Amino acid sequence: MSLTAGEPVVNVLLVDDLQENLVALEALVRQPGRRIFMARSGNEALSLMLEHAFALAIVDVQMPHMNGFELAELMRGTERTRGIPIVFVSAAGREQGYAFRGYESGAVDFLHKPLEPMAVRSKVDVFVDLFRQREHLVRMRQDLERAVRVRDDFMSMVSHELRNPLNTLFLQAQLRKRMAAAGKVPDVQAFADFASRDEQQIRSMIRLLDDLLDVSRARTGRLTMTPRLMDLAALARRTVESMAEQARAAGTSLSLEAPAIMELVADEQRLEQVLVNLLTNALRYGQGQPVAVRLEAPPGEAVMAVRDSGPGIAPEDQERIFEQFERADTGRDTPGLGLGLFISRQIVGAHGGWLDLRSRPGEGAEFIVRLPRIAPPA
Repeated sequence: MSLTAGEPVVNVLLVDDLQENLVALEALVRQPGRRIFMARSGNEALSLMLEHAFALAIVDVQMPHMNGFELAELMRGTERTRGIPIVFVSAAGREQGYAFRGYESGAVDFLHKPLEPMAVRSKVDVFVDLFRQREHLVRMRQDLERAVRVRDDFMSMVSHELRNPLNTLFLQAQLRKRMAAAGKVPDVQAFADFASRDEQQIRSMIRLLDDLLDVSRARTGRLTMTPRLMDLAALARRTVESMAEQARAAGTSLSLEAPAIMELVADEQRLEQVLVNLLTNALRYGQGQPVAVRLEAPPGEAVMAVRDSGPGIAPEDQERIFEQFERADTGRDTPGLGLGLFISRQIVGAHGGWLDLRSRPGEGAEFIVRLPRIAPPA
């Protein structure tokens, strides 16, 4: 019997007061993917069962101090050990009624000595397979429950993120409706302000929908790229300038350190999307501290880094936050769906590059984009 790749190791417990019996039985049931535990007494067996999950316990009936039947009764009285199948082993004759007593105490099978190797192996194989199937079903149920939770959380986040701009648009529409009813026509500047605010909220919703579409495209390998010769330094200057107002609203400042020109072959729109995502996160999590963008040009590469001076990201969270719908744990309600870093890493990866993170708790975070100067084919 061979172990399928990815299957967990299964524990089997052998209980006998004689070491030579344990060694002989261990030789019979040993297989790849199994961990064999051996106990010389009932108390030792109970201690092991409280520490480990077992697919099967093969228990000798005739042991001093605590025989196999007494051990089985104790196992059935404890939640942790109640579900472990027990196979009894005995040298006593069949006429002594041991098998009947064994089934009464909760055994699932009974073996008589001398043991038949094929019978022992086949029985153990059956219980190991049943244990694996049961564990697989448990994992499937947990995965399904997690998927339902993710779906519910996702719908809640999408509703929340769409509600804010829609509420703003609705209030603006109500205000204009009242002005019209009162015969108050807004002047040119007021009208321009209304239009600007409407445009901002609509863009926010479009960005959200684009992110959802990009996640779907990335998962199906349809995230499109159109690489052309571009100037990353010019893109960075334009993006930092466009987000200056957002930075002021967050009570922070944006700075850029870049050469005059940094040419590479890449999808300019997609790299702008990456930089906007990184800057948006830095402003959200930076706690009002300055945010710095840095461009470097090592041989054959273009490096773009965004650094904040916020609380930093714990080591155990530094890969998790690049997954879909995952966000850094800040202890407060932070807007966003948790898609920006996932999409950004997919975009950078499609360019043949890598998006990495350097951070320590309390020392801020720096997201670093490394790109080849010539992108792979679209």
